[in-house]
Amino acid sequence: MNNEYPSDLQEAIKFHGHLCPGLAIGYRAAKAAQARLGIDRAEDEELVAVVESDGCGIDAVQALLSCTLGKGNLIYRDYGKQVYTVIGRKRGVGVRLAMKPGPFRRTPEQEAVFQRAVNGEASEEEEKAFREFQKKRVDEILAEDVNELFKIEDISPTPPGKARIFKSVTCELCGETIMEPRARIRDGKVVCIPCSETYSRGW
Repeated sequence: MNNEYPSDLQEAIKFHGHLCPGLAIGYRAAKAAQARLGIDRAEDEELVAVVESDGCGIDAVQALLSCTLGKGNLIYRDYGKQVYTVIGRKRGVGVRLAMKPGPFRRTPEQEAVFQRAVNGEASEEEEKAFREFQKKRVDEILAEDVNELFKIEDISPTPPGKARIFKSVTCELCGETIMEPRARIRDGKVVCIPCSETYSRGW
């Protein structure tokens, strides 16, 4: 692990698998939320994170704030936006951080190298240039004033309900177990969502 970075960022890198600009943005958002709300990590569901994309930054939120899908305190909304809302249940406070334009801008030349690198088509020289660009962008994100990275708003949230444990039922078509509120009825049978969606008119 690269010791030039703080230990909590190193933990996020370990969790995510590598360091990239997206992870750095999520790290800065999580740190800003901790500072703004005077919080640390969620042992249970006392913190809730609402994220509006499924990008790399979400792993930093999970690693730093301990808001996870499995614990029920990570809410994913598929809006494709680098927006992070963190809510403290006990005090009824929250903060919304929306990334400002800029951190992921690339020149046309950089974009061309980036696309070749992610598609596995880059030359050795291009791969090196790509890594150097990513490292430079990460360092810029980590050094930037947080108010330049994000539009930050204090909010008075209505926290989502806590995660519930539901009764399990068995799909009558595939035989797999599903949680009751996700079950569907198809031809009078209790089925899972994939089995309910096999209806077709030949399309």
